[in-house]
Amino acid sequence: MALPILWSVPGLLRQTTTLIHSSKTSGPKILGIGALSVGLMMTLGTGIQAERSEERVDQAQTVADALRRQEQKERTDDLEATPYTITPERRALLNTIRYAEGTWKDGRDLGYRTLYGGGLFQDLSRHPERVVVKRYSSAAAGAYQFLPSTWQETARKLKLPSFAPKHQDQAALHLVKKRGALQEVDRNGLTRAAMNRLAPEWASFPTHAGRSAYGQPVKSHSELLAFYRSNLGELRNGTES
Repeated sequence: MALPILWSVPGLLRQTTTLIHSSKTSGPKILGIGALSVGLMMTLGTGIQAERSEERVDQAQTVADALRRQEQKERTDDLEATPYTITPERRALLNTIRYAEGTWKDGRDLGYRTLYGGGLFQDLSRHPERVVVKRYSSAAAGAYQFLPSTWQETARKLKLPSFAPKHQDQAALHLVKKRGALQEVDRNGLTRAAMNRLAPEWASFPTHAGRSAYGQPVKSHSELLAFYRSNLGELRNGTES
C-alpha cells in the first residue's frame, strides 16, 4: 500500500484506523503493520504537539495585543483628561486660588479633600455633593471649592474620570480659561485684571473695586499678589514643599 508523503492530523487518524482494521482481517498480507502504526502514531503525536504549540502562541499574541490596546487607551484617556500643561505660573495661580479659598493647607493634598466649612471627605472617586450649613449653606468641595453642578459640567467637558487632585487641577484651569484669565496669567502673572475676571468664579477673589462679586469675605489684591509671587519664586527655585 503506497502512503502519501504528507497527511493532516485527521487524515492520519483515518489512515491509522484503516491500517489497523486491515491488519486484523488480512493477517500476513500487510507486512510491518506494527512498525507502520507506531510511525503513524508518532507522526500524529508530533502533529498534535505542533498544533497545541501554535495555539499557545496564538493565545499569547492575543493577550499581548489586548494589553497593548489597553495601554494605548489608558495613555489616550490620560491625555484627554489632562489637556492643560502645569507651568510654574499656572501652579502658582492654582495655589493662590487654594489660599484664597482656605484649602491651601500649607500645600498638602489635604486641601483636595476639603468641604465647605473646613470638614474633610475621603472618597476622591467623585464629587461628594454634601451640603454643609455654616455661615452659608454650600455643597462646595475640593481644593477649588467646586459646586456639584460646576464640577459635573467641567468633568463632562474634559472627560475627567474622578475627583483626584490632578483632575481638580485641570478643572480649575479650565474655569480660569473659561473666565478669560489664563492667557493673562501666562503672559503677565496674577494681575488685577486677572483677579477681576476670576472674581465671578471664586468669591474670595476681588473685583476691580476690591469686593467680592457675591458679597462674601474676600482677599485683597495685595495679599493675593504677595502669595502668588512668593509661591512662584519657590516653584522656580524648586524649594516648595
